[in-house]
Amino acid sequence: MRKHIVAGNWKMNNDLPQTELLITDLLKQNQTSDAEVMIAPTFTNLWQAFESLRQEPIEVIAQNMHFAENGAYTGEVSASMLKSIGIKTVILGHSERRAYYNETDESLAKKVDAALANDMRVIFCFGEELADRKAGNEEAVVEGQIKNALFHLGADAFKSIVLAYEPVWAIGTGETASPEQAQDMHAFIRKTLADKYGNDVADSVSILYGGSVKPANAKEIFSKPDVDGGLIGGAALKAEDFYAIVNAF
Repeated sequence: MRKHIVAGNWKMNNDLPQTELLITDLLKQNQTSDAEVMIAPTFTNLWQAFESLRQEPIEVIAQNMHFAENGAYTGEVSASMLKSIGIKTVILGHSERRAYYNETDESLAKKVDAALANDMRVIFCFGEELADRKAGNEEAVVEGQIKNALFHLGADAFKSIVLAYEPVWAIGTGETASPEQAQDMHAFIRKTLADKYGNDVADSVSILYGGSVKPANAKEIFSKPDVDGGLIGGAALKAEDFYAIVNAF
């Protein structure tokens, strides 16, 4: 059975005191669902967050990493550096990284390889922009992003990969793909995996939806058969809202 996962991507928000306060608030919430819960604070607060949650059912994950093990890459962080402070999961390919830092399918393939070589789990993000959807090219764009970055991998690698579909036009805009649109794309993604690796692999991979998920719409989105959870942005910065989404299963 696929895992239900709700991951909170804090992006460039919360200094150390704010991080500690939000973690305190998160620990006051009651979880009633079976979802695996993750949070992704900023790099500077990963260690403190990990230490605070070491004995708690909330995994601390990273928002990004470099593909190199070490070297002259000022300002970057490697997989082994993350592993050394207890981080075992990393988000790769977020639309903001693609848009603002020119990440490509090719560079992301290298990052995925580096994460897997370090026994890390990957939440791999992809999705179309508004112009792609208006042109009816959303499936071709999504298929290309998945194939170019992941289809060099063997089937076993997908035991360590979570997919996250994020329509770029619905991130931070207040717009949300309808539950039916989300389901249609998630079903297409699963079929794309099945065509390459077979149904057993496709049916085992969790596919998250990321795009303005809120307490008000989470239950309906998560009710769709191919939606296995969410990659949450703004709503992850409020403990009550985040756990309302966690408990939407």
